[in-house]
Amino acid sequence: MNTQLAPQSILVTGSAGFIGFYLVKQLLKQGHQVTGIDNLNDYYDPQLKTDRLDDLKQLIASDTLPASAEYAFFELDLADRDGVKKLFEDHGFDIAVNLGAQAGVRYSIENPHAYVDANLVGFVNILEGCRQQKIKHLVYASSSSVYGMNCKQPFSTDDRVDYPISLYAATKKSNELMAHTYSHLYNLPTTGLRFFTVYGPFGRPDMAYFKFTKAILEGKQIDVYNNGEMKRDFTYIDDIIEGVTRVMDRIPAPTSPRHPELDSGSQKGNNLSNAVAPYKIYNIGNNQPVTLRRFITAIETACGQKANENLMPMQPGDVPITYADVDDLMADTGFKPSTSIEDGIAKFVEWYKAYYPS
Repeated sequence: MNTQLAPQSILVTGSAGFIGFYLVKQLLKQGHQVTGIDNLNDYYDPQLKTDRLDDLKQLIASDTLPASAEYAFFELDLADRDGVKKLFEDHGFDIAVNLGAQAGVRYSIENPHAYVDANLVGFVNILEGCRQQKIKHLVYASSSSVYGMNCKQPFSTDDRVDYPISLYAATKKSNELMAHTYSHLYNLPTTGLRFFTVYGPFGRPDMAYFKFTKAILEGKQIDVYNNGEMKRDFTYIDDIIEGVTRVMDRIPAPTSPRHPELDSGSQKGNNLSNAVAPYKIYNIGNNQPVTLRRFITAIETACGQKANENLMPMQPGDVPITYADVDDLMADTGFKPSTSIEDGIAKFVEWYKAYYPS
């Protein structure tokens, strides 16, 4: 079942990015007036971002969208305070979806300032725009990385997330805290989404599935960390978009009375997901962690070639397993991601071969 929001004016930041691109497509198909922004940086090949924007242009020109659908794109950096302020003043957004961020765990070790600018300064600018223009709902991307050193599985939004092991994760935890502050002080409804390893066609080339597919098809060696024993809750892009659109239409309300466990000092409940403010956090993951070994096998099968593996130790900033508890998402929206790794990887490899013909 697909969510069908009433036509609204929606801001999507990072709209030339992987998730943003797919979200814009879905919202346009639903007849919304969408404004997208992106700074088109070169963290990975900008041509992919340009091609995503071209794909959107073709969709708009195809005359297959509802009459109410509109799309406008602006090249804008989230850290540009005046630019973001003017964007909000010039458009009467109903909902804002903040997907724009500096992504990547390992890159944050090498370039910390990029994360401060995009993920902290940029997010404050978005929060201020939403506050000043009284946006009905801010939905923003967090990450499973916030769980850091947590050992308990599956990861639950009831768990404390006080031990991030990368600056990227720390900025995402900070986003959740900042959003709660604005929800509490200004009654701004906010919902954070902790994404678990998103993959699919038109995805990010810095991700393992993209690198592995390229190397296997070219007969090159792949680096396999932790002997392939790591587990990830790989989440296919279509499942992510379905979850995001359902959450967008579910505006959080303040909870009352105050959750008693918030004051108890206990592990469970000592988390912002139970906040009194109009604030919510969800995991969006497949709820079925997959070993790196099975992941590689799925790529080999889709490519029709075996991988040449270079076994490596665990990398700094990595965690051995990510596994999402999605009970809250399912209870509140009726949705749970379900695409198998084999089906999702097959669709990605099919796209890859067409996009990068040999």
